[in-house]
Amino acid sequence: MARSAIQRLAPYLVGRIRENQRLLSSVSSSSVLDELLPSSSSSSSPSPSLDALQLTENCVRRMKELQASEASADEKMLRLSVETGGCSGFQYVFDLDAKTNSDDRVFEQEGVKLVIDNISYDFVKGATVDYVEELIRAAFVVTENPSAVGGCSCKSSFMVK
Repeated sequence: MARSAIQRLAPYLVGRIRENQRLLSSVSSSSVLDELLPSSSSSSSPSPSLDALQLTENCVRRMKELQASEASADEKMLRLSVETGGCSGFQYVFDLDAKTNSDDRVFEQEGVKLVIDNISYDFVKGATVDYVEELIRAAFVVTENPSAVGGCSCKSSFMVK
């Protein structure tokens, strides 16, 4: 009986994976075109517009606590990336990182840096990153994302517009 459920779900999951790959590749190719075409603004530093990522006070406070507790000489930055997966199609992934890559955008607020690659940035333009402490977990989360139309209750995955 369990095997028949897997056989029924397999085509659905394969379809979702293919759709997510298609969406990621279409965003990836449009990002490449945006970088190749000349524009009036500098592509190396995003403008402090509505597209900039915002950090809440809780997020800044927690990052400063993590930096203070870290014995390393390298200053840790919060890295946000978007991957396919999760309940809703895409999921947020947070990591601590000490280096930036050539395709990264860096947002700084009160000395705390948030790093995001260009492809992921297209999915979270104008979003707000928070740090929440709940009974079941304490984590960095994206609380407001103008590019998302829905998501799961755990706030770690979302659907794009």
